[in-house]
Amino acid sequence: MSDTLVIIPAFNEEKNIANVIERLTNTLNDVDYIIVNDGSIDDTSRICKENNFIIIDLPVNLGLAGAFQTGMKYAYKHGYKYAVQFDGDGQHRPEYIPTMRKKCEECDIVIVSRFITKKKPFTLRMIGSRLISLAINLSTGVTIHDPTSGMRMYNEKLIAEFALRLNYAPEPDTVSYLIKQGMKVCEIQGEMDERVAGISYLNPINAIKYMFRMLTSIIIIQSFREKKKI
Repeated sequence: MSDTLVIIPAFNEEKNIANVIERLTNTLNDVDYIIVNDGSIDDTSRICKENNFIIIDLPVNLGLAGAFQTGMKYAYKHGYKYAVQFDGDGQHRPEYIPTMRKKCEECDIVIVSRFITKKKPFTLRMIGSRLISLAINLSTGVTIHDPTSGMRMYNEKLIAEFALRLNYAPEPDTVSYLIKQGMKVCEIQGEMDERVAGISYLNPINAIKYMFRMLTSIIIIQSFREKKKI
């Protein structure tokens, strides 16, 4: 068994999931994975089972928070040292995982960032990313270049926290919250691929709602949360 578990929440990813697992297993032979099928209504589950992929089928759609926490509970139960948040749509590159694992020896969370050495474009989504970065910096003093990146690695301490106590989605506001609790976050430079098939839920309207929700949580709601020791 590896010391690293790749957690792949998947909702209606029938067109992508086989390629994601093939790329992961062909690239790395020293990590384990678990697909958390988040109540998909397409053939995601059937395709996984036909290919003997390792999968947990959730009976209903719990959203990213519930699917990710399910994966973290699995990681905790099986004693993994590192857990990787990894999209089921083909955008994340598994070749970054060894570098993340090495970096995670000195951090609690490692984020694959597109913008450490490259400038953010001035698109609607990236303007939102800039605002979220600013909010995190103002509230924590820490600069996160790519707060909306969904490829993150968590250490053993945070596997236990998510599995047993922390009922939050793996989103930028949770990263901000964890920084305030004393967790150290590092970034490594990387790239993301375009979604090959399917449709992202982050259309322009949802992107604006997402940005507003993150900013509200980071700036307002978290200011009333009591600091605790993790």
